[in-house]
Amino acid sequence: MDNGNCSSLTGFFLLGITNNPEMRIILFGIFLTVYLISLSANLGMITLIRVDSQLHTPMYYFLSHLSFSDLSYSTAIGPKMLVDLLTSDTSIPFFGCALQFFIFCMFIDVECLLLAMMAFDRYKAISNPLLYAVDMSSRLCSVVVTSIYVFGVVDGFIHTSLAFRLCFCGSHVINHFFCDLPPLLLLSCSDVEINELVLFTIFGFVELGTISGVLVSYCYIVLSVLKIRSAEGRFKAFSTCASHLTAVAIFQGTMLFMYFRPSSAYSLDKDKMTSLFYILVIPMLNSLIYSLRNKDVKEAMKKLSNKIFYR
Repeated sequence: MDNGNCSSLTGFFLLGITNNPEMRIILFGIFLTVYLISLSANLGMITLIRVDSQLHTPMYYFLSHLSFSDLSYSTAIGPKMLVDLLTSDTSIPFFGCALQFFIFCMFIDVECLLLAMMAFDRYKAISNPLLYAVDMSSRLCSVVVTSIYVFGVVDGFIHTSLAFRLCFCGSHVINHFFCDLPPLLLLSCSDVEINELVLFTIFGFVELGTISGVLVSYCYIVLSVLKIRSAEGRFKAFSTCASHLTAVAIFQGTMLFMYFRPSSAYSLDKDKMTSLFYILVIPMLNSLIYSLRNKDVKEAMKKLSNKIFYR
């Protein structure tokens, strides 16, 4: 291990998505549109939940933080990726790369845990609606969300400190459009077994815990819904969970495909496409799913638009 080369590293170069100039312009237009929709939709969702008192419930409290999580990690990566599509200078400082990776790790964890907590919240709301406000008090929700952010910060710090203590003695070109762990480990001339073990252990624990939590919550939800006598009541109960279940399936399915494959199945070029999906498309889909499929959100949007345009 050459400590001189380790200490002299000032930054990396991102290889990006494609080297085809014409394709870059097309992709820039597509991804800019997706990012702007995601940005406006998530900011709109956060604002709507803050200003409308009817949405001051635990469900929408968690949803506002889910929108903030989507907004944070997509903004940490999206603008840099868009700029790189239009310029030949795709360099990123060492500290900027570490910060981007830290934000990405932190908010991916936050998103996983929030989705699990939202499943538990739906279980409480459906199984015992009379005690829902007591069981899911504002104090409890605040403590849970704070704990989720603390876990995300600690986990992000662990992965970032382990990744950026490595030596990068050869090429400094990252075969990706952002500073993700797998392509960083490929560049390192250090022993990366600890990094891989920590990634598999912690991320595996998070995925196992959140997926198990979601499945158990929905098993209880199904049992509770089956006790409802009216067909209309059962349909209403299931419809309140449809948006959340869709968001969980899309996000967790992508995460499992991305990080829980055998090493022989890894392809950085394919991983770029998968990464684009969960970094840009999923944040857009989440906001659209919860806004277009949610009656309360649509009514709140109508009230807010009426206040703005018909004063």
